[in-house]
Amino acid sequence: MKTTILCFVLLFTLAVAAQDIQRINPEGMTQPTAYSHVVRFGDFLFLAGQVSTDAEGNVIGEGDMASQVRQVLENMKKVLNSQGAGFSDVVKITIYTTDIDAYLQTGDIRREFWGEIAPASTLVQIERLARPVFLVEIEATAIVSE
Repeated sequence: MKTTILCFVLLFTLAVAAQDIQRINPEGMTQPTAYSHVVRFGDFLFLAGQVSTDAEGNVIGEGDMASQVRQVLENMKKVLNSQGAGFSDVVKITIYTTDIDAYLQTGDIRREFWGEIAPASTLVQIERLARPVFLVEIEATAIVSE
């Protein structure tokens, strides 16, 4: 019996290790070298925190929370779509913002992208993001069928 269990655990470990971890920077997005916009492991997608930049890395909406939220969600859409996914596949988001009150005023913009979908969500106010010009960053986890 112990041998059977050990064999099962070994086979399971080998099967998991054999799955390919893909690190992807989709076309139409900045092409960072220190991180990936999305990491795919089987049916799981892990999206890096998206900020308000265009494909060339230019900041969109400096000082304007609504513009930044829209650009962040457009970036998330590009990353999700690159993997055959959409907002309905997102199961968890974490939102980091430097101003919760301003972020909460962007509900109409968020509904344009999410509709009635409500993933698990955490909202955190922090002192600053990677660059002082950024007001919001959103990371996500999605599950898609291959």
